[in-house]
Amino acid sequence: MSDESKAQTLAERAAELRAALNYHIYRYHVLSSPVVTDYEYDRLMNELKAIEAEHPELVAPDSPTQRVGSDLTEGFASVAHPAPILSLSNAFNADDIRAWRTRIDKLLPDELKLRDGRDPLAYTIEPKYDGLTIVLTYTAGLLTLGATRGSGEVGDDVTNNVRTVGSIPRRIPVDPNAGVKAPPRLVVRGEALILKDAFEKFNEQQEAAGQPTYVNARNMASGALRQIDPRVTAARPLTTYCYGVVDADDSGGIVPDSQAGRLDYLRALGFLVDGVLTKRIEELEAVIAYVTGWDGDLPFEIDGLVIKVDDCAVYSALGIVGKDPRGAIAYKLPSEEVTTKLLAVEENVGRTGVITPSAKLEPVFLSGVTVSNATLHNYDDITRKDIRAGDMVIVKRSGGVIPYVVGPVAGARTGTEEPIEPPARCPVCATPVVRDEGEVAYYCPNLACPARVHRNIEYFVSKAALDIEGLGTKIVQQLLDAGLIQDEADVFTLAEKKDKLLALDGFGEKKVSNLLSAVEAAKTRPLPRLVAALGIKGVGESIAELLTGVYPAMDALAAALAEDIETIPGIGPNIAHAVAGWFAAPRNRDLIERLRAAGVRLAMDAPAAEVEQVLAGMTFVLTGTLPHLTRAAAAALIEAHGGKVTGSVSGKTSYVVAGENPGSKLAKAQQLGVPVLDEAGLLALVGEGAPLGAPPIQPALF
Repeated sequence: MSDESKAQTLAERAAELRAALNYHIYRYHVLSSPVVTDYEYDRLMNELKAIEAEHPELVAPDSPTQRVGSDLTEGFASVAHPAPILSLSNAFNADDIRAWRTRIDKLLPDELKLRDGRDPLAYTIEPKYDGLTIVLTYTAGLLTLGATRGSGEVGDDVTNNVRTVGSIPRRIPVDPNAGVKAPPRLVVRGEALILKDAFEKFNEQQEAAGQPTYVNARNMASGALRQIDPRVTAARPLTTYCYGVVDADDSGGIVPDSQAGRLDYLRALGFLVDGVLTKRIEELEAVIAYVTGWDGDLPFEIDGLVIKVDDCAVYSALGIVGKDPRGAIAYKLPSEEVTTKLLAVEENVGRTGVITPSAKLEPVFLSGVTVSNATLHNYDDITRKDIRAGDMVIVKRSGGVIPYVVGPVAGARTGTEEPIEPPARCPVCATPVVRDEGEVAYYCPNLACPARVHRNIEYFVSKAALDIEGLGTKIVQQLLDAGLIQDEADVFTLAEKKDKLLALDGFGEKKVSNLLSAVEAAKTRPLPRLVAALGIKGVGESIAELLTGVYPAMDALAAALAEDIETIPGIGPNIAHAVAGWFAAPRNRDLIERLRAAGVRLAMDAPAAEVEQVLAGMTFVLTGTLPHLTRAAAAALIEAHGGKVTGSVSGKTSYVVAGENPGSKLAKAQQLGVPVLDEAGLLALVGEGAPLGAPPIQPALF
């Protein structure tokens, strides 16, 4: 391609990007109804910035790179901010953070420069809230003005609306005994948002009242704060977290001169505040690495972290480049949301017969992988969110879990989208579907449904059940296709079919020998594992332990009545009837007899010596992933030694046992002063591990 052709192509691309970005800015800031995610917007903006940096002649007056985004809305008075309310430049990995630190090093005095790997600077790390920027002015301690960010220079006066938000103090300090006082004039920056739980509850109330629901909390917060009628704002569950001092009349030196100090000061005045302080660049990177791989549950949505030079004088001296302060940068977490087209809905039949809708998507890159499938949860959820085939939808992937459809982008509809209806018949065996009263699931009741049989066998041999190594999903399908197995019991007849196994594609002598050895070993698995492997609705490892604790032989459990099973502590009527109903089915009774004939152990071992009840009277809460014990195994260990396991932390909790990615339960424990153990600490407590005193676990961020 000639230089002239290349220049023309770049000019055309820059024009396309400007048009797209300006449209998305309008939808986001004016209509509060974006049709792309932040990640997609950032990707377009970064591409345009790169083109303009290399070819300054392509910078146009209407380029969105030449202005700070605006959320000014008709119907509100405009007010000037006392200082620019700036945005931040972005970083997407540790290299970007180091590059930012290297850039500002050139502007620092010698005593603050990087030297021999040592960083004299300290930083604050704060959540990058996914809400709407709000600027609050207090005069003589009284809230006198609330404004949106607007253009960064001028915002909308929404004072009457912010006065309805309970977390925004009307007067500061809120507590006269807090030991702090407000300067004559204080301007604070914060973020108006809606907490996750409040968002879900509000949508449920909207649905019950037959009113429209919201796709995400950010759009809801944005719309709520810009209502002409403050009574509408008051009816929305808005919350505001504050994180910055924009301006102050502070001749008395009341306001601290560090960002960490200011966060503490704002907290003492009565504002909601979050953030942590790091002392070295290595600590900063460690926190980022922790959060990047974290599957915790903050009460609010974030789309990244904000890193700031802690010393306010140094921060100010670094100045501004374009529209971004040099002393801060936004670390964007790997994208968890994108928009794409919902092409079709596929109906999947699980091992219990539940029919789950799955979205077939136009392939899209999300969190490091290309996604073409996502879960739609259930048909009630589809109806509640009004998701239609052909919709542009928002897809989310959190913590590496299966992507799911958050909701439709209603503003992108063309009129060709079609409603999604629940199935009348099983998509595999055509049996009429059923739906139990009070449940959301539609399911196929046919125990012989090929899809159910396949899923049951997969589960039966999986690590969560009998753990037969070498029998993965593909091998199970291969054995089914070859007619070597038809149900779970057939797995234990494979030794009789060794010649046929050797004839299968990919099956050599060693592979077959290893497989048959694994099958033989599975015959002696403990009874609770076998009961869990049967795939009875609602019966997993922990429930199987409860059942076999009372009925230590399969025959005894099979003969138990639902009303007797229901008397077992921890087992309710639904599970009790599911267990009794499963054993009442002739197919399942025959399955048990065939397992017996194959030599599978159907009873518990002789009772072990009585375990000392060293945890009697103690209450435990489990959170996060332990390195060796599963959640069920840890709970069983605690209960075997006389302890009790509950789901929530309170002042009466004896210990919280925390592993990786602990979430909010760990934070609650630290707040209440509840002792925290890791796995080694738990084992030591029951006399099965090393002594207590292992290094403390990573505390919950924020």
